[in-house]
Amino acid sequence: MIDSHCHLEQRDFDKDRDEIIEKSKKELKAVITCCAHPKDFNLTMQMVEKNKGFIFATVSIHPLYIKEITEREKDEFLDLIRKNKDRITALGEQGLDYFEIKESKWRQKQKELFIEFINLSKELNLPLVVHARDAFEDAIKILEQQDAKNVLMHMFGAYHLLKRVIENNWFISLNTIILRSKKHKKITRDVPLEKLLTETDSPWLDPAGGRNTPLNVKIVIEKISEIKKMPQNQVDEITTQNAIRFFNLHL
Repeated sequence: MIDSHCHLEQRDFDKDRDEIIEKSKKELKAVITCCAHPKDFNLTMQMVEKNKGFIFATVSIHPLYIKEITEREKDEFLDLIRKNKDRITALGEQGLDYFEIKESKWRQKQKELFIEFINLSKELNLPLVVHARDAFEDAIKILEQQDAKNVLMHMFGAYHLLKRVIENNWFISLNTIILRSKKHKKITRDVPLEKLLTETDSPWLDPAGGRNTPLNVKIVIEKISEIKKMPQNQVDEITTQNAIRFFNLHL
């Protein structure tokens, strides 16, 4: 099992981060933690260094932070990413969020930042993890226009666009939202297993309403197995290999 998208840098893990990682090592093959803000970069890199071969990192500026990151901070962070490219597994999560950001000015800024990170992913030859909330059509349009190749649509929720994602040969990652969301269940049913990754988006989306952890990726595998009517070990094996291939993990 691999949790292909979580946020171990969040304060929710401050009291027992190392303990959660050690528990995860007993059940999972790897964990991909997502640094979504420059302030979290050092802690994320510390986790990667301390847990080599198990914790891997994606790095970016989440579109929700578009209003608070200055142009100078953004440029400095891009340079920091370039300097640390060998310690970074992918860029992300990056993309568009129209659920929280309503103003056209800031949505345009999101698009500009998104394109910058798409270009950076090409420059550094790193895959791209995409966040798109209430903005799937615009996100896919930009990815296509920019000819993005190595793309993972994190927590993808636009069933009517699933065919385009598949035709573009992109990957999709799904989490515990498939326990309750009809549209995500339909996507789980119809996406080829060879294009599907498992994630938790911890510390959020805990099925019980508390704090989610990477360990709950097994619940995601169980639900995918049920929806696709396939053995759990087959789902586990294929989604694990998908993550290894997409992120180019050396395990």
